[in-house]
Order: sequence, then structure tokens, then C-alpha cells
Amino acid sequence: MNSISTTVLGLAERGLPVLPPRADKRPFGNCRACEELACGGRPNMATPGPCACPWPCHGWAAAATTDPTVLASEQWTAAWRRARAIGYHPGGAGVTVVDLDNPAAVAWARENLPPTASVPTTRGQHWIYRGTMRSVNGVRPGIDLKSTMSYARWRGTGTGALTDLPDVVRALAEKKSSTVRPAPRPVTVPAPAGGGECRHRTPAYLERGIAMAEQRITAASAVHATVYRTFLAVLSAHGRCGCLTEAHIGRLFTAAQAKGEPPRHCTDAWSNATAALGMWHGRG
Repeated sequence: MNSISTTVLGLAERGLPVLPPRADKRPFGNCRACEELACGGRPNMATPGPCACPWPCHGWAAAATTDPTVLASEQWTAAWRRARAIGYHPGGAGVTVVDLDNPAAVAWARENLPPTASVPTTRGQHWIYRGTMRSVNGVRPGIDLKSTMSYARWRGTGTGALTDLPDVVRALAEKKSSTVRPAPRPVTVPAPAGGGECRHRTPAYLERGIAMAEQRITAASAVHATVYRTFLAVLSAHGRCGCLTEAHIGRLFTAAQAKGEPPRHCTDAWSNATAALGMWHGRG
């Protein structure tokens, strides 16, 4: 095994659920059997299901594990060989990471948050507290909260001792939640005309795919990139046979806007996804 896969076994022994991120820091994509939630989902996902796929599918908490048998399996070893870093699930380890993405964010934390264990990153610091909460991005400029339903990059043990998750950090998430977002605008893109062979087998298959796409956007840590990737995946799976309707697209746009993605960005992401697949004005 390479140095990364050797290190993860030691981290897992310490109770840190780990997963292999790709070179761009995102989890590896699902295998064919798990695409668009065809597998039904994992038991610990927001939509529980029976999937026991041996590959590191479904990302963040659904894939992160401390099981040495899984981590050293043929499938995971292949992923570790392609990985350029180590990801972990903070919530699964019982901690919350305050991701401070720039010097200004670090300066704010030093003035307003109690000291705790910290780890330097390429642009700022990770402050790590004992205790879990829901993950929220953009609670302040340059500050994300990563705990449950999220993952962070392992950057070493850092310095300082863990302290309990303070109320001031929890309050950041509540303040973000109370921010009033503009009402989602109706979808402004046409549904693909289709004409190809339908692979969905049943309406429930398409419905499950759209529901999984909504969930993926809702749980996203990098919203803008996730919206584009999700639109691309939905069009790839459902865009050529005519089953995808404007109502389905509207649901995706609504989920994206609820996460703060502006309507124009949604429209641009949809247009870019159709262009990437060689589709134009709904023709495959």
C-alpha cells in the first residue's frame, strides 16, 4: 500500500472514519450499480437503503469507515492508489471542524471563539471542537462548519487540546438558517425533447433519481460545483428519452436556489451541462 493507505489504517484505529477523496478533494463517484441511487441508498444516508456496495460509493458519511477490512479491501485499495489526500467524517469522529478559509477568518476566530485544537491548511486553519452539529457552509465570510453529513480533509494532528463545542459556534449555524433567502424563481429552461430509448423501467426509478439529486444539492458543501455536476448527472441519465419534464427540472432549480445558488447560475449550469453532453434545445 502507498503512504496514504498506510496512514488511514492508523487513523481508523484511533476512531477516525476515513474515505479516499479524488485529486480535486471530492469523493470518488458512485459505481454503476449505485448511480442515481439505483441501489436504494446506504442505511446511514438521509434516505436509508439496503446498499452494501464494496466500493467507496455515496461520499462523506455513507462511505467513511473505521473498518480495517473495508479500508484494506481490493476496491478501497484501488481508490487509495488514486487518492491524493485523506478525507474524514468529522461527525462520525464526534467532532466539528470550523473551516477558516483565509487570514481574515482566522483573525475573527481568534477574537470571538474559544481556543481549541487547530490545524493549518493551505489558506487558513481548521479549528476542531469536541461535539457534533449539523454542517453549514458560509456562516460568515470564509467560514464553514463541517460535522454531520459532511467531510473534511485530514491535515495532521495540529496543535492544542480539543475543547467542547461552544454555543457561539452553534449560534453561527442558527444565524445562517434564519437568513431569509429570495423565493425560488420558476424554471426557465425547456425540458429535453428526448426521443431515445427509455432506461428508467418504471416512473419510480426516475422519481428516485430526482429525489437523490435534490438530496445531493441540499447536502452540498461546494454548492456551485455540485449544482453543475448534479445537472450533468441527471441529464446524462434521464435527458435523452423525453421522460424528464419541466416539473422535474423545476424541483432541481428550487433545491439549488434554496442553497443560495442564484437563478442565473442555475440556468447557466443547466446550459453548460446540456452543451457538455452534446444536447441543444432539447435534442440529444
